[in-house]
Amino acid sequence: MSGPVQLQVNGQLHALQLEPQTLLIDSLRHALGLRGTHQGCDTAQCGACTVQVEGRAVKSCNVLALQVQGRAVRTVEGLAEAPDRLHPMQQAFSQHHALQCGFCTPGFLMRAVALADEPQAAQDPIDPQWVRHAIGGNLCRCTGYEGIVQAICEGLVAMRQAGRP
Repeated sequence: MSGPVQLQVNGQLHALQLEPQTLLIDSLRHALGLRGTHQGCDTAQCGACTVQVEGRAVKSCNVLALQVQGRAVRTVEGLAEAPDRLHPMQQAFSQHHALQCGFCTPGFLMRAVALADEPQAAQDPIDPQWVRHAIGGNLCRCTGYEGIVQAICEGLVAMRQAGRP
């Protein structure tokens, strides 16, 4: 039996009628039409579905919508401040050609931005080995990881300099 669920997504409150077993990814993609979060493996292995809940990276294929009720959810659509201005991490991904087919990119971006709150992100220079370990739950089948790691290192520095989450 469906019931009311209130989700705060990208700064907007949404009142939805959802079944109790509705996954967060399904509520984002189908109920809200936010298609940037991709559905990959359905087993929380690939990271394509990564979003942020209260600033922490979460795999939305493994979380019920009810579990995040009343908490701030951020998707890749909520990264840029304006349609014509990319987030510093998005800019870094573009500059380092850290994407190819783009399927995994939203998940990597959301995980990468969440790294800014971890103590290692304040170190200068940012350790690429730490970044490699930190993104271990996100898979890319097209690009290889060198450009992604370089982009994340540069993006974290740019976020720090801009004072941005």
